[in-house]
Amino acid sequence: MKVRFLVCSLFLISFLGLKAQENFGAAFNFRTEPTEKINFSETGLAIFYQKKLGAKSKIANTLEYSNLKVNYELNPYNFYADQDKFNQVQNKFDYSSEIAERTNWKLSVIPTANFQSKLDFSDVTVLGSLEIIQQIGSKLSVIAGVGRTSIFGAPKITPIVAFDYNMNEKTDFKIGFPDSKISYSNNDRNKFSLTNSFNGNFYHLDKTSSTGNNAEKAVLSQMTSALEYERNVAGNWFLNFKAGYDFNKKYNLLDSNDHKVYDYNTGNGYVLGIGIKYKQ
Repeated sequence: MKVRFLVCSLFLISFLGLKAQENFGAAFNFRTEPTEKINFSETGLAIFYQKKLGAKSKIANTLEYSNLKVNYELNPYNFYADQDKFNQVQNKFDYSSEIAERTNWKLSVIPTANFQSKLDFSDVTVLGSLEIIQQIGSKLSVIAGVGRTSIFGAPKITPIVAFDYNMNEKTDFKIGFPDSKISYSNNDRNKFSLTNSFNGNFYHLDKTSSTGNNAEKAVLSQMTSALEYERNVAGNWFLNFKAGYDFNKKYNLLDSNDHKVYDYNTGNGYVLGIGIKYKQ
């Protein structure tokens, strides 16, 4: 009980410290990702705060919980079917500030607890990133940085680079790695986006899990291309829909040294998602 309380406190310190915020938001999402052999479905809940610190700085905090369920019915080699549910509690704290007239920097610190069913200190990992945003002209920005991310499954140091071109009030292009996005709004209530992202996650396995091969971590990764639509349905309430496809999808088990000990060979599959959001 003490361990669970202390781990939860780690994620709530910065969240509870933000009181009079300028912006607030909350979201609930559901996503399904069927593949040739295994079906994945994930539900998530997030709470977001943002506040300006004077004219040049800003802080933001997002607390998220997600639950991933795995259905092995289509996999004839379901040796590890006890691994059918994974949980994640994550807190992302962002600080951004202007360091020159056209130059900003952004620091993200992301403690995350990824576990199967039993939460412990050993399940906590700290991710994060550091980015420099350089404004070139009135419409183009260049973003460069480095992060410790899970976009390839297990946590690794990865580069961050993007070109963000704001064509006009309705259209924006962001091309880069690991995320690219083209957005268009035909009015104040509709927003269409075409996205491409490298994304992944990892989960520490329970010691009682019957892997039999020293597996300590389950990792997932893929590149996702999707069409997204967000609709302002009433006041501060928004609905969003997502349809896309996962390329090069991987679901592996790793040992304590992040060496692969089992490959599920899931194959690729499509992505469908729906969510509701409140923001002000």
